[in-house]
Amino acid sequence: MLMQTHEARLSALREELKRRDLDGFVVPISDEHMSEYVGSYAQRLGWLTGFGGSAGSAIVLQHKAAMFVDGRYTIQVREQVDGNLFDYESTLETNHAKWLLANAQKGARIGYDAWLHSKGWADDLAAALSKKGVELVAVDGNPIDAVWIDQPAPSSDVAVIHEDAHAGQSSAEKRAQIADWLKEEELDAAVISALDSIAWMLNIRGTDVDRTPVALSYLIAHADGTAELFIAPEKVTPELEQHLGNAVTIRDRAEFTANLGTLSGKTVAVDPDFGVAAIYQALEAGGATAISVRDPAILPKAIKNPVEQQGHRDSQARDGAAVAKFLHWLSVEPSKGGQTELSAVAKLREFREQTGVLKDQSFDTISAAGPHGALCHYRVDEESNLDIEPGSVFLCDSGGQYLDGTTDITRTVWIKGPGDKAEPSAEVRDRYTRVLKGHIQIARAIFPQGTSGGQLDAFARQYLWEAGVDYAHGTGHGVGSFLGVHEGPQRIAKLSGGQPGTNQELFAGMILSNEPGYYKDGAFGIRIENLVLVEEQDIDGAEGTYLGFENLTWVPMARDMLDMSLLTAEEKQWWNDYHAKTQAILAPQLDGDVLAWLEDACQPI
Repeated sequence: MLMQTHEARLSALREELKRRDLDGFVVPISDEHMSEYVGSYAQRLGWLTGFGGSAGSAIVLQHKAAMFVDGRYTIQVREQVDGNLFDYESTLETNHAKWLLANAQKGARIGYDAWLHSKGWADDLAAALSKKGVELVAVDGNPIDAVWIDQPAPSSDVAVIHEDAHAGQSSAEKRAQIADWLKEEELDAAVISALDSIAWMLNIRGTDVDRTPVALSYLIAHADGTAELFIAPEKVTPELEQHLGNAVTIRDRAEFTANLGTLSGKTVAVDPDFGVAAIYQALEAGGATAISVRDPAILPKAIKNPVEQQGHRDSQARDGAAVAKFLHWLSVEPSKGGQTELSAVAKLREFREQTGVLKDQSFDTISAAGPHGALCHYRVDEESNLDIEPGSVFLCDSGGQYLDGTTDITRTVWIKGPGDKAEPSAEVRDRYTRVLKGHIQIARAIFPQGTSGGQLDAFARQYLWEAGVDYAHGTGHGVGSFLGVHEGPQRIAKLSGGQPGTNQELFAGMILSNEPGYYKDGAFGIRIENLVLVEEQDIDGAEGTYLGFENLTWVPMARDMLDMSLLTAEEKQWWNDYHAKTQAILAPQLDGDVLAWLEDACQPI
């Protein structure tokens, strides 16, 4: 009989821990590649707790358990995880070490899966726990896998070729670039475990992870330009072998750990953010020297070449027309009643599929009606599904995966209602307009070479701060090219928040989101998101290189939610210029009622 309740699953895990002589176990959202989004087989935290967010963890002791989430999921975790089974802990206020020191008994043995955690995390936690005589133990096989009776198997789908016409650079050229870096750093090899880095280096894609087109694999890149790809045999086709050529040796994924042990005497680069503790342990056990250094593919992957840049422009224009059709639908159907968060997800997917070239969504659509808009990373399901009520705020954050680009857009709209609910409140207008003003400041920013995203973050928050409010997420993240919708190393976020990438210098060719927001618990949420491309600025008399942003996303914003008194003449001009270009890009792709709606939505203010 399958265990359907989370209480039964928690009980089964505790029995398994007893069998292994463990007093506790740490459960992250992670896979063997430290991916942000993971395959269904690796959704261990969700299976155990019911939590559906993309960032979080749990610790299970025999007498107590806790869920750890950041500010994005404070409300969501309480909706999805039973408070009778798990305490709720904020990662801003505590961490695994503090909680275990307060709750684990002296001499306790706490298990962890070395394939799901970084070496730094394991080393730091082990050192902290030793102060109380608590031992951190690497398990032989994940105990959740032992009790998850209907656990899905990893995907067996084949890996596919990502043509140079979309990649803009051959795999051989990329491998040569990495080989040159290894020689410069006097390294023999690099273990590449981040799935999107492997996909980028080899110009391959896959369907092994929902919403991210990657293939489960590992790569060892050598200083002579050769490489070894470790991938399940059933995923390899003759076409893939021909594409990779003689310089890439294909091996069974199951041989990866043993192969790490053959690098004796070699100096091997491992990215501490994506190389799990088990990789370090296998290298060191085999006599290799593991050097923690950033994955050499990450920065060149983030700096898009001209072909990738144009692909993004093309995919954004195509995606923008699909989103415009959806916004027109929102302006008509929900006010009649009978539409829900789930029906909106289906309708938006339908419009994107009408392009004929959609490969997947780039993430699960955030379709958030009314109070659900206050959950920054809300994901609707059958249990949480709300009606889209006339006279309310509706937030939709979504994206598509296309061969030529990855999109990510958020629009917040007012669902027209009757009588006194016909118009947005003064509070809604105020907050929407302050979010817009911050968005415009990022879009118009000019900054010298050497500036980091963290230095720009306050541009987006200043008008909200003036009103005594803020938002608990970053302002911008990197975006891949038919890869991850969240891609490092660049980021726009508070420097004080400790988020990776906030100190990363921005370079021309990087793509970021621009998405300030505001969230009122239990009432509504507002976010406006476009993607932007970092580009050099031509400034007469400039002393040095200056950068700014080219806007990539062209979709109308909600004019009926504006407080005109808060906008300056420059901001109104930005709005008008933006919507004039939006109409020029989208109008040739639309007709009938949708075109009429677009023309009205793009009227100047």
